[in-house]
Amino acid sequence: MTSKRQDIKTFAFKTKAMLPLKFTSKDNEQSLRELSRMERKVQSARQRESIYWHLASHGVPKSMHCLCLKLAEEYAVNAMARSRLPPPEYVSRLSDPSFHHLVLLTDNVLAASVVVSSTIQNSANPEKLVFHIVTDKKTYTPMHAWFAINPIKSAVVEVKGLHHYDWPQEVNVKVKEMLEIHHLIWRHYYNNLKEEDLEHEKPNKRYLEALSPSCLSLMNHLRIYIPELFPNLNKIVFLDDDVVVQQDISPLWELDLNGKVIGAVVNSWCGDRDCCPERKHRDYLNFSHPVISSNFDADRCAWLYGVNVFDLEAWRRSNITATYHHWLKASLREGLAIWYPGVFPPALIAFKGHVQPIDPSFHVDSLGYRTPEVSEELLESAAVIHFSGPAKPWLEIGFPEVRGLWNKHVNSSNKTRGKKVLPSVSAHAKLETGLRGESSDHMSTVIQERAHIQLPAASSSFAGAGAGAAAAPAAAAAAASSHVHLSTP
Repeated sequence: MTSKRQDIKTFAFKTKAMLPLKFTSKDNEQSLRELSRMERKVQSARQRESIYWHLASHGVPKSMHCLCLKLAEEYAVNAMARSRLPPPEYVSRLSDPSFHHLVLLTDNVLAASVVVSSTIQNSANPEKLVFHIVTDKKTYTPMHAWFAINPIKSAVVEVKGLHHYDWPQEVNVKVKEMLEIHHLIWRHYYNNLKEEDLEHEKPNKRYLEALSPSCLSLMNHLRIYIPELFPNLNKIVFLDDDVVVQQDISPLWELDLNGKVIGAVVNSWCGDRDCCPERKHRDYLNFSHPVISSNFDADRCAWLYGVNVFDLEAWRRSNITATYHHWLKASLREGLAIWYPGVFPPALIAFKGHVQPIDPSFHVDSLGYRTPEVSEELLESAAVIHFSGPAKPWLEIGFPEVRGLWNKHVNSSNKTRGKKVLPSVSAHAKLETGLRGESSDHMSTVIQERAHIQLPAASSSFAGAGAGAAAAPAAAAAAASSHVHLSTP
């Protein structure tokens, strides 16, 4: 997947060497100036391509929109789609420590189904698995319908919406504050994504990350509240929704974290290298700022998010969530520039000193980036592969070389009431992102339009506990506009 095109500077020097002697020095200089100008244009074009490629990750395929609409319809008209998850006889397993508890925070129905099916398919003891899926209010009905009409016989699946949680008002306020600060950080870097940045030879990752949908995803940011989401659990395995499980991962629950809060892979496919490319602290934190440089090591390897073991008892004792919020406020005081946009940088700070490295074979990541230098042998031997990066396997920009590893777990055979709910896998291979064939001039407008994200107002987004039945119509309206209501309906 790496580009082997000849560098234009090398081409320029070779061209200079081949110039006939009859050419004067002035002719040579003019030719080299022209080649230099061409090189700058190529660099600019590559940078633009990277921006548009990252922007394409915003697109949601029409087939996935249709899937959610069909599932929402099923929930409304089909009693089976509304059946209890899990069935009453399995409710006791939801807090039973003898079972293996897995947590997904996602608003992507199809991705969640792949995580669940691939985990069960490769599990040595699927009857010990309990999946806890948390989603937002607008996705709750299609998510519930999917797992209700596709029952898992061996494992237990729980689906909850954020509106099912009766959190105290102070938690609602903190969640809203967290989102607002992340929005300000995102805006700070997005505003620096100007035309002059396109002249750099290498895309500036800190600006490109500002185009990532995950930067402002509520479901992504809520992972820092996992202990509050699951007060009755003590140990869980957290999986991102863009992973595929390829082997039995039950050994994760047997790991000794040595008193640490989180078990995570530090280096994956890099082998004996110091760190994977762009995987050091300096790639996430701004070491030009004294608050960072005085507290962290720029050359230290970062750990991976997406396949993690959490000791929730140790988390609660160490009060990591409070540390996270402390650093959010520090970022606000220091001009929003002490780390780069994304979910991971503040977590990297908050979990400092609380990470237990685990075997790299548990987590091979970066399959959603252009140049994951991952060998076929390593992919086959990995317990979990992670499509981290913009090129998700359900998008048109997903790489054909690895997309098949995800597609084979898509359930495209389901039918309810005589109708096929999910489009075929071949349909997913033709995912529209709405960006195909758009001109360069139009793309600049698209960047501005698609990257413009408004945070909901406090009154409609995070109503406090005890809002009462009178708040139900407002909550429904909020859900329809993708807002989130954290109190009970």
